Amino acid sequence: MSGDVSEILDRALALSRELLAAADRGDGQAAALIDAARLELLKSARSGAAPLDARAQQLLRGIALLNDQSIGHLEHHRRVKGRQLDVATVGRRAVAAYSTVGRW
Repeated sequence: MSGDVSEILDRALALSRELLAAADRGDGQAAALIDAARLELLKSARSGAAPLDARAQQLLRGIALLNDQSIGHLEHHRRVKGRQLDVATVGRRAVAAYSTVGRW
């Protein structure tokens, strides 16, 4: 049984690597799809009644580490987009303010 769980967790770890790559690109839609597939694998691994062996626990730690990194990358991209929106808003206000000033 632990071999089956380890195989499932190996696939979840591979998906976690793909998730990190998508997060690094800032592709939130792909990250969400990969995360959903990974979640199904993790649920199926958890459904086993046997306690996890050392290898399975190590795989879970790797998945958790990659998950934390993915969240960090996605948060970074979200902050960048937020700053870009702020700059665009300020620019639009400046255009509106200076459009009332006539030419000399």
